[in-house]
Amino acid sequence: MKKIVLIAFLMLTSFGFAQKGAKIEFKDKDNTIDYGTVTKDEDSGVRSFEFTNTGDEPLIIKNVQSSCGCTVPSKPTEPIQPGQTGKIDVKYNMNPGPIRKTITVETNAVNVEEGRVALKIKGEVIVKPVVNLLEKKNNSPIMQ
Repeated sequence: MKKIVLIAFLMLTSFGFAQKGAKIEFKDKDNTIDYGTVTKDEDSGVRSFEFTNTGDEPLIIKNVQSSCGCTVPSKPTEPIQPGQTGKIDVKYNMNPGPIRKTITVETNAVNVEEGRVALKIKGEVIVKPVVNLLEKKNNSPIMQ
């Protein structure tokens, strides 16, 4: 009987040690969005990181900042309630070349170290080749 009471007591007290508070879970694998290979003039550069508050308190996104000025993130202004979803929009300026940027998100989430999450974008921006229709093609055989 003493063993059953002890086990029940330990189980009940262990619930008190579970993390209480806001928790952030991102939809994208590895918190990374891959732009792939995109064309500068055909892509706006805007992508969204979707997340859910899986905790039991409101999630507050305190700050969102990029590793450079070529990437502009925007954050929700209102707290995200438990069970609700939110998004962080990121606009890359589409400079030709490889994309490798990090966005740091500061929150009150208890499931990430110091409430910080690193989001990443990757890919490559190319310039669409210009085709000159007036240029002659030199594919025809020369008659002599």
